[in-house]
Amino acid sequence: MDGQDHFIKFKAVMSARLQKASFFRALLFIFAYIVLILFHLLFLRSSTPNSFMASMCYGLNVETKTTAPVEPISESARRRRMEIHQFKFVPNDAAVASPLENSKKRRKLEAVIPLSPPPSSSRIEADAVPECPKFGMTSVCGRRREMEDAVAIHPSFCCQNLSSPGGLHFFGLYDGHGCSHVATKCKDRMHTIVKDEIERGDASWTEMMARSFSKMDGEITEWVSGAAGFSAATCRCELQTPRRDAVGSTAVVAVVSPDKIIVSNCGDSRAVLCRNGVAIPLSTDHKPDRPDELDRIQEAGGRVFFWDGPRVLGFLAMSRAIGDNYLKPYVISEPEVTITDRTAEDECLILASDGLWDVVSNETACGVARMCLKSCKQLSDTVGGESSDKACSDASILLTKLALARQSADNISIVVVDLRRGR
Repeated sequence: MDGQDHFIKFKAVMSARLQKASFFRALLFIFAYIVLILFHLLFLRSSTPNSFMASMCYGLNVETKTTAPVEPISESARRRRMEIHQFKFVPNDAAVASPLENSKKRRKLEAVIPLSPPPSSSRIEADAVPECPKFGMTSVCGRRREMEDAVAIHPSFCCQNLSSPGGLHFFGLYDGHGCSHVATKCKDRMHTIVKDEIERGDASWTEMMARSFSKMDGEITEWVSGAAGFSAATCRCELQTPRRDAVGSTAVVAVVSPDKIIVSNCGDSRAVLCRNGVAIPLSTDHKPDRPDELDRIQEAGGRVFFWDGPRVLGFLAMSRAIGDNYLKPYVISEPEVTITDRTAEDECLILASDGLWDVVSNETACGVARMCLKSCKQLSDTVGGESSDKACSDASILLTKLALARQSADNISIVVVDLRRGR
């Protein structure tokens, strides 16, 4: 009996020890799981799938966000990033800034700037050139940490011929990825390149725009390689990777003449015409899974992988862009050009980055813009027709707020051009 009691006691002690060991193993497993989740939240979510796969496969750090330590974002900082700053065009060369106004609800910055490419976060109204279609523009960082969009507006940037005294009007929108320097370069140079091609006058619109985009892409290649004098001091991507060719930008350019609208698109930004209440897309997004684009990529020897959506070689979520030399020849800079005759039923033209189009349909965007134009049309008799500027600006701001309300996660840039005749 003593031996049996001893055996029972030994068995109970061993069972207790095993249960205790299993408990500690479970605690250790839970702790390791929590550490893994924290690692994912702190590191992996700060990079896009593009940059993460590039760093894993090619050793490239092509992050689209800053490498500085991430600090908690306060509510006031978030509101400042979402804030829409206001600017107005004037026909002189002097830039006069108005006093800064402080408010308990929000801070506004109002300034008067010359007819030049607008800043990245601004609202622009054009009332200086009578022949120019009136327009409004809004560009905000949104929920991104960095602003990579750029917008260029140049009324009467070129005279096509003497019979068209109003000339041609340039509207360009560029959505950068990887960094902002390619979009900024396009903003500074594209209208000049297009103007040179138009003044040569030896080709069709399709050929002229194709040559313009090709020259812009060539300048980007030389610029980032250092041949044209690349300034690292003003570019944050220099701190992230020694290879600046892993940066690019979309480009949607509209040249508006008295009788035509010429739209050239490269990437997934979009131009939409509102005609008599109907949304007419003047460009088609260049997505890697678009059948013709997929065939072109595969014929060039490339592949499209699904990593948070279709991506060229698993990296880029568009099949055409300016820059992105590391993905050539699969990603090309050749634009698709559409030429549309203007009619008396044309109401407005909307250019926007995918920060809008990812969450707002063409029809909804045109409905909002049309509503703003009609609501201000009723006031034009009493204010001398100046409400058309405000209508376009109000439309761009309302569309921006709609995109933010629908949880757009990208930079949002919108240009609304009033095409109504005899307004």
